Amino acid sequence: MIFETSSRLPDFPWDKLAPYKQKAAAHPDGIVDLSIGSPVDPVPDLIKRALSDAAEAPAYPTTIGTSAVRQAAVDWLARRLDVPGVDPQTGVLPVIGTKELIMMLPTLLGIGAGDTVLIPDLAYPTYEAGAALARAASVPVADPTAYDGPVRVAYLNSPRNPSGEITSPADLRRAVEWARANDVLLVSDECYAEFGWDSRPVSVLHPDVCGGSFDNLLAVHSLSKRSNLAGYRGGFVAGDETVVTELLAVRKHAGLMVPSPIQAAMAAGFSDDAHVDEQRERYLRRRSVLRDALTDAGWVITLSNGGLYLWAEHPDFDSYGSVGALADRGILVAPGAFYGTAGERHIRVALTGTDERVDAAVKRLQD
Repeated sequence: MIFETSSRLPDFPWDKLAPYKQKAAAHPDGIVDLSIGSPVDPVPDLIKRALSDAAEAPAYPTTIGTSAVRQAAVDWLARRLDVPGVDPQTGVLPVIGTKELIMMLPTLLGIGAGDTVLIPDLAYPTYEAGAALARAASVPVADPTAYDGPVRVAYLNSPRNPSGEITSPADLRRAVEWARANDVLLVSDECYAEFGWDSRPVSVLHPDVCGGSFDNLLAVHSLSKRSNLAGYRGGFVAGDETVVTELLAVRKHAGLMVPSPIQAAMAAGFSDDAHVDEQRERYLRRRSVLRDALTDAGWVITLSNGGLYLWAEHPDFDSYGSVGALADRGILVAPGAFYGTAGERHIRVALTGTDERVDAAVKRLQD
């Protein structure tokens, strides 16, 4: 019996990093792995307590989630992103990590062969993979509003992975108007929303952007980065109540339920801001020292206005040439080519290294 689902998916890009990782690991002081955005700092105590307190959970959780986690998400949107008016009963849905949601979204919504999904021209690979899984066509675009043709779903990502670019409110408004005029579902991946550096990210659900209506709009949020909960797999989607209701109905059949203890941890995480502000300071410090060290060593930092990455290029190297040059110093980064042809001269440098490893990278760049 032969199954060929994987054959229609793009290659998993990190497999190509194996030889560079091996080279970097040979450094006498060990590898500094800045290639992925996986948190390395502690899970906040209040979240661990909430998880432990909810550990007695023998029954199935509900797909719609507890009222506590939905209310915490809605309150967080209003408090931190100035997004009021999301109905905790019908406008928000917890998910098992937002990568799962993005990968499965076209399939869950019945998008398939003959349909078109627009993805950013610089984007992490799951947007493309999700369209491929559903047998839909994915088209990379710098500006979705300039695309001429029928579209079912268009993705935005701000702050963007990999480049850290923050989309302006004016460009968000233009995208919303276009989506509604063309009956497109506009999905805004906002997982780095609390990590704006040079300007403040704005949600597609902000009233100045959407006019107080969530029609044709979904916003996707995660605790992976803000609360160091990548290992817990928890996030939510909010917006157009018709679409959220459809996702709920299909996810019920699929058994896509966030475990009850994780929901309790999510509610605690979204209800507290102090731990996020502390984490933000950690990343800001790492960003500052890495940026200076890379610049002094000949790399040019562009965009990088938000998120957990520096987007850099070197005049002497293409994407993989830069990866190789840094691997020679024991530093592993991601080639920009992973994220689209627009990144073929760039590298993505993650801020998700411990202070000790980041300082080691800085020293190696200075030698």
